[in-house]
Amino acid sequence: HQTIELQDLRDHSIVDVFGRLADKPMTSILVSGGSHDCARFSILGYDPFCVLRSKGRETRLTRNGSTETITGDPLAVLESVLNQNRVAAANPSLPITAGGIGYFGYEMKNLLEKLPQTARDDLDLPDMHFCFYRSLLIHDGKYNTWQLCTFTPPGERDDHESRVRDLLAACSGPAPKRQKGGSSGRSSVQSNFTKQEYLDTVEKIRQYIINGHIYQANLSQRFSAPFTGDPYLSFTQLFGMNPAPFYAYLDCGDFKVVSTSPERFLFRKGAFVETRPIKGTRPRGKTAPDDESLKKELLESAKDEAELSMIVDLMRNDLSKVCCGDSVRVAEHKRIEGYTNVFHLVSVVQGRLRDDLSPLDPIRACFPGGSITGCPKIRAMEIIDELEPNARGVYTGSIGYISFHDSMDLNIAIRTSVVKNGTIYFNVGGAVVYDSDPEEEYLETLYKGECSIKNLQASYES
Repeated sequence: HQTIELQDLRDHSIVDVFGRLADKPMTSILVSGGSHDCARFSILGYDPFCVLRSKGRETRLTRNGSTETITGDPLAVLESVLNQNRVAAANPSLPITAGGIGYFGYEMKNLLEKLPQTARDDLDLPDMHFCFYRSLLIHDGKYNTWQLCTFTPPGERDDHESRVRDLLAACSGPAPKRQKGGSSGRSSVQSNFTKQEYLDTVEKIRQYIINGHIYQANLSQRFSAPFTGDPYLSFTQLFGMNPAPFYAYLDCGDFKVVSTSPERFLFRKGAFVETRPIKGTRPRGKTAPDDESLKKELLESAKDEAELSMIVDLMRNDLSKVCCGDSVRVAEHKRIEGYTNVFHLVSVVQGRLRDDLSPLDPIRACFPGGSITGCPKIRAMEIIDELEPNARGVYTGSIGYISFHDSMDLNIAIRTSVVKNGTIYFNVGGAVVYDSDPEEEYLETLYKGECSIKNLQASYES
């Protein structure tokens, strides 16, 4: 397990370097952009020695060219992989120097709680997909440094020096040519709701609120459209248009995942645990006065503050299940964060993991994030499953890294697309509360969907 700084890459962009490795099988990329405090490091993993995919209670674990199927708790299988490869961090200043990158799909909730499963799982995606890598390439945006971290699995020969040579050779040669493409535009986009169905569903949620079942629920509709070209090229073009801290591109073999999320679900380093729920959004203004007016409107919105406060209380409660009782605190509440296209309201909740618990217990306690389910969470998830036609898959699950040395960082997989069999699928949603107007909620999803389609169209035409 070694790391080395690569001075030769200092004059290269992230997009250029990562693009030279993105076509390697099962490559995973986590890119951070913008000026926010969690947007420092970008990470690429390639050459996996272990691939873990689960569906329900069955996990397929592929190592050394052979695959075994394990029945039971998939998180326990993941924990066994982490324990078998545990090492000290080769460079403590880096977020990860050995470990895996992947996702937990939204339907992992069914293993953590007893929930109905009536939504149609038409895409049949894994509930969990993680690759564990021999090589991790890390860019530090603060200091513009590159580190190659290599890990030698038990029983293999150390080839750190040859990996350095191969990487530098790949970065000095011509960049691969990529096929431009994307979605062909609005006319080909389909939704899994009609307008009237969506309006009726919002009203059903409002009735659940009136009858005391929940305070809010996050309702989404799924769009799909034909997709051609290179998903990685679209990913980099989207990043150029609107950088955010938790971008992700995952090559999962038979499908690709593109996530442009700004939201952190769970960060852990040792015993320190943090979550950063987002609730409340406004577009950026076209002029400086408009911009300030929209920011002020968001900060003074009683509805947005109520939504955020409910989710903060929910996340405090979830963290309290696994953290020392006196350690859970709201470090910041209702912080406004500006991005290229929008403002968001963000809160920061922190805690200290109890000594007697495992590294994955925060996931067991908190997954899926409250900002994309509702409050109370279990009842909100039951209602979502009843009312949404299709399983969410990766959307509103979590994407990120988990290390072999006691650290992890996972996003909330919003603004997330899946490309499979020549089609792109993406959900858009919003929180429904008592004050929600069905027509406005529907228009909000159309606005968010329109932004996604415009971005896809831009990547198609560029």
